[in-house]
Amino acid sequence: MDHEIADFRGDYDFLSNFYAAPVEMEGAEYLTIEHAFQAAKTHDFAQRRAIRIVQTPSAAKRMGRKLKRRDDWFDVSLHIMESLVRQKFTRYPELGEKLLATGDAMLIEGNNWNDRFYGVVWNTHAGEWVGENHLGRILMKVRAELQAAK
Repeated sequence: MDHEIADFRGDYDFLSNFYAAPVEMEGAEYLTIEHAFQAAKTHDFAQRRAIRIVQTPSAAKRMGRKLKRRDDWFDVSLHIMESLVRQKFTRYPELGEKLLATGDAMLIEGNNWNDRFYGVVWNTHAGEWVGENHLGRILMKVRAELQAAK
């Protein structure tokens, strides 16, 4: 990998889970991956619906933080994220093409909200990214699947 994309804004906003590309989860349409992912934290239909109908992914994220998470959340969350990301980039071929156009770039969900699980945070003292970057890894996995299918 000869370069990295570490900011999912501007030309790369389509990589963000906040990007407006509706996805389906368990028979319901959600405006963004963020909406669906936050709703997946609970099995409560009313709470899921409340998250599904909020206008912005930021509002969905805020609501998701307040939920009592389902007991198996940490066992299923990565699988859910991967399936939603895969759906986004296969359901919308133009987004799949944009993902493919990132070539072999390292995709890094750099952030300033301290998400070190799905993303990474820049450590100025060490001069490096710190975190697990699961969203970036999932995006690169889906990109590889799209490349293999070509």
